[in-house]
Amino acid sequence: MKLKNFFKSIPTHMDYEGQKLAERLFHIIILFFGVVGFAWGYYIQQFGATIIILAAGFIVSCLLVLPPWPMYRRNPLDWQKPRPEKADTKKEGGKKKQK
Repeated sequence: MKLKNFFKSIPTHMDYEGQKLAERLFHIIILFFGVVGFAWGYYIQQFGATIIILAAGFIVSCLLVLPPWPMYRRNPLDWQKPRPEKADTKKEGGKKKQK
């Protein structure tokens, strides 16, 4: 029971600004590791080194972007309150009957 409550207490949402930040961070990290990996692989003439560095960048970006860290939840949405339901009053006189 305690473990179930612990998992339910973990926030799993991210606001729109947080999604934008996460996507931008993901692109920057992948681009940086791609350029560094290409330069290092070209320097030592090993394509495998390029792939390993790019994979490391992918893992780092996944660790920074996929969990909903608090930095991605700084701008919560202010939802409107629901309107009270009104009783349906249909007027039969204004509609034409189909033949």
